[in-house]
Amino acid sequence: MANPQTVSMTAQFESALKSIIQRAFSISFNGDTESQSSVDAPVPSSLAIAYSGGLDSSVLLALAAQYAADHQVKLSAFHVHHGISPNADHWLAHCAAECERLGVNFDQRRIALRNADKTGVEEAARNSRYAALGEMCRQHQVPLLLAAHHIDDQAETVLLQLLRGSGVAGLSGMDAVNAAPTLLGDPTLLMARPLLTISRAQLEDYATTHDITYVEDESNHDPRYARNALRHQLMPVLSQYFVGFQERLTRTAGHMQSSQKLLVELAAQDMRECAGDNWLALEKVRQLSAARIDNLLRYWFGLHDLRMPSSAWLSEMRDQLLSAKADAQLCVTHPECHIRRHRNRVFLTPRDDLDREEIDPIPFRWNGEAELAFPIYGGVLHFDASEQGVAADWLSQQPLQLQYRSGGERMKLAFNRPTKALKYLYQAADIPAWERECLPLVRAGAKLLFAAGIGFDCHLLAEEGGGNVTLRWKADNLSLRKVFPELRLAEQL
Repeated sequence: MANPQTVSMTAQFESALKSIIQRAFSISFNGDTESQSSVDAPVPSSLAIAYSGGLDSSVLLALAAQYAADHQVKLSAFHVHHGISPNADHWLAHCAAECERLGVNFDQRRIALRNADKTGVEEAARNSRYAALGEMCRQHQVPLLLAAHHIDDQAETVLLQLLRGSGVAGLSGMDAVNAAPTLLGDPTLLMARPLLTISRAQLEDYATTHDITYVEDESNHDPRYARNALRHQLMPVLSQYFVGFQERLTRTAGHMQSSQKLLVELAAQDMRECAGDNWLALEKVRQLSAARIDNLLRYWFGLHDLRMPSSAWLSEMRDQLLSAKADAQLCVTHPECHIRRHRNRVFLTPRDDLDREEIDPIPFRWNGEAELAFPIYGGVLHFDASEQGVAADWLSQQPLQLQYRSGGERMKLAFNRPTKALKYLYQAADIPAWERECLPLVRAGAKLLFAAGIGFDCHLLAEEGGGNVTLRWKADNLSLRKVFPELRLAEQL
């Protein structure tokens, strides 16, 4: 006769995983609302687990291996060797042997950490571990990564966030399933936690009943790590005076998750009202309350996978944006971007520490290519066939040069218009000052032929007709693509 505890654990795991798969693969998005399909989602052909060899992931491996066998799913276990502990090689060997015994595909990555500070090591190890796990998921084409977080981990997470003064998002704790593009390096990969309703004590009982062998990480008892201090010094006291507090904190996390979803829905509505092409309209933002503006700005940051600022920093930034004069060229610096104001609009732009004076002009010839990439200038120069523009035959004979502005350049855009300095032409085209610095020029011999964002000097244009080419500059820089790549907020939301 089956052990009731075993049946319960297996049933809990399968029920949780079925719910996770339903959420992960059967959710359809209609605007900002999620509608759950009534049809069961198909079980994915492959799954993977994050396998450290410790108690939690060892029980997860056993449960997942049984599930995979019952549902004809290919299961992989991914291990990350941090190299911090002298026992790391032993853990790797143990994990490989267990997977071979269970017939589970095994892969591993070795990472090197160089930060000696305990807090720094904790964060660096976490980030490097998830990056390695994401890499293995992509290599093995696994869409869903299972992690062994349990209810005690959830309670610790909520308490840590509370002690840090976190808001609704932080107090939401860990979701049963979510995308983690920053950690895993791919927005299409999902991370799931099918043990979130199970306690560590239950996992210990299961491991004992099934003779599961696992390794012990000595760093789990090091009080210099914040989570360990909480786990070994505070949690036992809470358990003594508030029996079952883990379940109640998990309920709180659930309430916070619901509240966070409402905040996201509200921010998406506000974004539709306030967003243009890659900017926010300040006059519309001003109509919102301070709390609602902060919520919108957090949502905006989240869309671009930027580190969330503190409430104090966000409040100060909001005040600066709203109180600056209409013609002010305001720039607020975030660790990963700049928040800029231009003509009553707010922009997010990449941090740009490039010294353009040190970038040499690039001489080149055009031999009929549709485009030429200039990585050091962060973009691609396109050559489009057009009735207007310069003669293709003429262009192919010219010694061309791509360069940044050096100052004093002037252009005449049309014969019935005066020659003007580029500065005034950029202003007339409503191109913000920080964008002008990134836009290159093209010279044909000694003559200024083309200014990105403005156009050609009319003296070099050919008569309208076939055989002409027009130039077009397109930024193709990774940092630029991270913050407003080609994002048309007004159209997508």
